[in-house]
Amino acid sequence: MLTTIAPPDYDVDIELLYATPGNLAGVPIYRRSLCLLHPDAAARLRTAIGLARGIGCRLRIYDAFRPVEAQWRLWEAFPDPAYVADPRLGSMHSRGVAVDLTLADGAGRPLDMGTDFDDMTERSHHARTDLTAEQQRNRALLLGVMAAAGWSHYACEWWHYQLPDANGYPLLTDAATGGVLMA
Repeated sequence: MLTTIAPPDYDVDIELLYATPGNLAGVPIYRRSLCLLHPDAAARLRTAIGLARGIGCRLRIYDAFRPVEAQWRLWEAFPDPAYVADPRLGSMHSRGVAVDLTLADGAGRPLDMGTDFDDMTERSHHARTDLTAEQQRNRALLLGVMAAAGWSHYACEWWHYQLPDANGYPLLTDAATGGVLMA
């Protein structure tokens, strides 16, 4: 049911930060770095990859499918519903139809978006005017690529995109991966 997102089938950089201690929980949440999406989201990601390539950029993915078990771990580390979906309600990531990502230049360096991924502050919100012109332009480029590929954005996180009808997809546990993602 889930599609593996990895080169060479998908020309993206994968840096799943929840498979490392370098995330808001401070410990690895995933046992392995495996990037997965629902086939509908994978198709739209493929479109976004082509659009990013057209402006001389690449996509770098920080997170994609997040099992319900992982959502609970994030919620326990940072229980703020503005930034981490309450697992009782369900995350779009746990449906396999959301992706956290950025743009990187041709050399693979992430563009400056004004904050790091998972900076859970108002500075991460879309349409900030207190960023440099370059940072605002970079966020607008990412938004343009993703919107043109059929994704919706989340206003509080410049990195988060989901399918417009994301709530119509079922929540999935690690069983959907054969139990290989969670530690």
